[in-house]
Amino acid sequence: MHERTSLWKGLALVGTAALLSGCITINLLPGAGPLEEKQLSGSGTYKVLMVELSGLISSRESEGLVEQPNPVAHLKEELTRAANDSKVKALVVRINSPGGTVTASDVLYHELRAFKEKRKIPVIASIMDVGASGGYYVAVAADKIMVHPSSVTGSLGVIMLTVNARGLLEKIGLEATAVASGPKKDMGSPFRTMTDEERAIFQGVIDSFYQRFLSVIQEGRRNLTPEEIRKLADGRIYSGEQAKALGLVDSVGYLDDAIELAKRQAGLTDARVVVYRRPGEYRHNIYSRVLEGGSGWTALSGLDLMAIVRGGTPQFMYLWMP
Repeated sequence: MHERTSLWKGLALVGTAALLSGCITINLLPGAGPLEEKQLSGSGTYKVLMVELSGLISSRESEGLVEQPNPVAHLKEELTRAANDSKVKALVVRINSPGGTVTASDVLYHELRAFKEKRKIPVIASIMDVGASGGYYVAVAADKIMVHPSSVTGSLGVIMLTVNARGLLEKIGLEATAVASGPKKDMGSPFRTMTDEERAIFQGVIDSFYQRFLSVIQEGRRNLTPEEIRKLADGRIYSGEQAKALGLVDSVGYLDDAIELAKRQAGLTDARVVVYRRPGEYRHNIYSRVLEGGSGWTALSGLDLMAIVRGGTPQFMYLWMP
């Protein structure tokens, strides 16, 4: 008995020493877990599902204490579940985002369009604080777009983010050298100044992404001509009322108005408003999480500019970044 007690004490000491030395990593918190349905309000057989797009649109995984799917993976998971639920008769996409990467925004747009093609049910986008750039890009996949009276939208266009660290390296006495197979292989490097020719090449890529943005708006906003869209897409932002007057959105109202619009579009008088949540999440009304998770302004804190320096790769963004 004494030997067994000594053994356990020894193991405990070894474990403690290992933890203090950083040799062992123990995950004390559970993973995200599967989605669960939560009813928020209403009654009846059929459902209006509300999903959320909040913060920076990116396929980058979170680095918090609890692993969470990125916005692209999360929305895909929700749409896949909803596509297999015949009782879901309408979808409300609650958007609170300044945008994000070009590819992630386009993937979400594609997934919403694919969902609409499969289910043939009304999809309503409801823009909260901010639905700009990539946030608006995703919204135009919906059948109708509603903004709050105090929403900010617009910023239609593309921006490329890169960093020039050459001056900093010179100050600390460091020099970066690239051995490449061609003179343009390291274009966009943060360790040297961009040439005029390289800038023209990047501008060509940006113009291509910009044209894609214009075509997406044209597909979703048939009330606007290509000339009108191009005039509106100079990067400026619009209030909700301005966006409505210009034809970028369909109506001004609150989130419960968007839910009622979804019910009318689906031909429903009564319906249960539901959301999907992770185990342990407390979602008690239609505004849960979007307020707790921060607005589109604080979502910009999720943009890690130092990651651009570390990766050395320019980032093409559908992003409002004042």
